[in-house]
Amino acid sequence: MFERLRRGLQSFIESVKTKQLTEEDLEGPLNELELSLLESDVALPVAEEVVRRVKEALVGRRVKRLGGVEELAKEAVREALTRILEDVERVDFLGKASEAKSSGEVFKVVLVGPNGHGKTLTAAKLARLLLKHGYTCVFACSDTFRAGAEEQLEEHARRLGVRVIKHRYGSDPAAVAYDAVTHARAKGISSVIVDTAGRLQTDKSLMDEMRKIVRVVQPQLVIFVGDALTGNDALDQAEKFNEAVGIDGSILTKLDADAKGGAAISIAYATRKPILFLGVGQGYDDLIPFNPNWLISKILP
Repeated sequence: MFERLRRGLQSFIESVKTKQLTEEDLEGPLNELELSLLESDVALPVAEEVVRRVKEALVGRRVKRLGGVEELAKEAVREALTRILEDVERVDFLGKASEAKSSGEVFKVVLVGPNGHGKTLTAAKLARLLLKHGYTCVFACSDTFRAGAEEQLEEHARRLGVRVIKHRYGSDPAAVAYDAVTHARAKGISSVIVDTAGRLQTDKSLMDEMRKIVRVVQPQLVIFVGDALTGNDALDQAEKFNEAVGIDGSILTKLDADAKGGAAISIAYATRKPILFLGVGQGYDDLIPFNPNWLISKILP
């Protein structure tokens, strides 16, 4: 995981060998740093921002001890990545659930994102997390178009011991979500997770439909679910969904596969919204809270 980016950063750090750092000294190494970021699925504007911050931190710096420049370069890269990942408003998922419960409200979460990125499994993982912390839960199957969507969600619900609210194939997805919230209120269920149909960010009618779901449900959290393996595509998708409905954060899936790490950096920078969780496997407990230090430790040598 992240091996390409790690090698690129190591190459940059080792190439900065002078004791008096000038723009000329750094031009070649910084170009290599930018290239390694791009090859690791960091979007161009984000790579340029990382390079700008590293350059700003290093030009004109002096070091006294042998090897000091290398450590200084490493710290500059670490600081640039940390600031990008942390320069967003934090969102506490379970804290939001607690706030809703304390105020007598149903905790409503709407998952959005392209088809095949793991929304339904992520819905199950979030339900598992809520159940473990004493909350009750119901699913809303607002994917009324994809063949097999109801069956897939119902199987997760059966395993978790929760109910799915669904309508017939082709029904209004917003109506399904509304009925799920009504059911939760009537039965004293503390949370609703709305699983929406996979949408291409370029499909206007489907994006309008998603806006309707959010307008009807008025969720505390709208979460973009993106596949880390799609690299820069995940960035473009997150931006478009954020423009359409105003996401509150993202969950990146398939981090257990050969992801390069750049998608998380790019999405956090572009949307200015936090990465909430990382999907690291197929099990219901394979969802870990996002920690910038964890990601940086994986990509920095």
